[in-house]
This record gives sequence, C-alpha cells and structure tokens, in this order.
Amino acid sequence: MKTTIEIADDLARLAKAHAARENITLRALVERGLRLALRADGERGRFVLRNASVGGRGLQPPFREGDWARIRESVYVSRRP
Repeated sequence: MKTTIEIADDLARLAKAHAARENITLRALVERGLRLALRADGERGRFVLRNASVGGRGLQPPFREGDWARIRESVYVSRRP
C-alpha cells in the first residue's frame, strides 16, 4: 500500500541518516519501527486491576439501612468542637 505520512523534519533527517548507515531504505526502516511498536503493544496485554479487597462483613449494623448523609455525619461527629 502506498501512503503519505508527515513527520517532524528533525526526525525525518535522523531516520534517513540511520537508514543510510544501515544500508536500508527509509521504507524498510519505517516498516521495522511499526512492526516493533505493534508487537510491543500486543505484548503489553490487557490491564487487570489487582484485587485490593479487605476482609470484613460490609457495613456495620447501624449503617446497613442508612444513607450516605448518615454515614458522613457519623464520621465527623468526633471532630466537632
């Protein structure tokens, strides 16, 4: 497939110089870079959040039927002057 890409001038100069040193075409260098990037992304895999649960039996009896306002109020009771 033929396509056009825009890259920064300094990156293009570096890439062309690197390709010349390696005796490969710019196309081959770009393809190599894309293959490496795609492989690295594939190896990273899917993010899985670790289980950070703590032991317990949920909300304590006085709060099981309460709402968030009641829970929040109880947290700050000891902080009142």
